[in-house]
Amino acid sequence: MLNLPQPNWLESQEFREVLSQVMNELLNAKITELIIQREKEVTKISILERILRVEEELKSLRELQEKQFEAILREMNVRFEAMNARFEALQKDMNTRFEALQKEMNTRFEAMNARFEALQKDMNTGFEALQKEMNTRFEALEKRFNFMQWFVGAGFTILSILIGLSKFIK
Repeated sequence: MLNLPQPNWLESQEFREVLSQVMNELLNAKITELIIQREKEVTKISILERILRVEEELKSLRELQEKQFEAILREMNVRFEAMNARFEALQKDMNTRFEALQKEMNTRFEAMNARFEALQKDMNTGFEALQKEMNTRFEALEKRFNFMQWFVGAGFTILSILIGLSKFIK
C-alpha cells in the first residue's frame, strides 16, 4: 500500500461530526426505507396468507355445499321414489276399484238385460194371448153377423114370397 499523507481536514473534529451526521441521516433513511420495504413485504406475505386462508375456506365451503347438495339430492330422490311408489300403489288400487266397479256394472246390466228379455217375453205372450182372444171374438162376431145376414136374407125372402103369394091368392 501506498502511504500517502492524509490531509488534515480528515482528522478534524468538524469533519467527523459532519461525516457522522451525514452517515446517521443516510443510515436512518436507508434503515427506514428498509423497514418500510420489509413491512410491505410482511403485509404482502400476510395478505397472501390471508388470501390463501380465504381460498382454502372457500374451497372447504364449496366442498361442504356440494356435500349438502348431494345429501339433499339423495333425500329428494328417496322422497320422489317414495312418492312414485305411493302413486303406483294408488294407481293399482284405483284400477282394482274401477275393475270391480266395471264388473259390478256389467253384472247389473246383464241382470237388467235378462229382466228386459223376460219382460219382453211376458209382453209377447200377453199380446199373443190377447191376439188369440181377439181373433176368437172376431170369429164369433163374424159367425153371428153371417147368421144374422142369412137370417135377415131368409126372412126377407120368406116375406117377399109371402107377399108375392098373397098377391097371387087374392
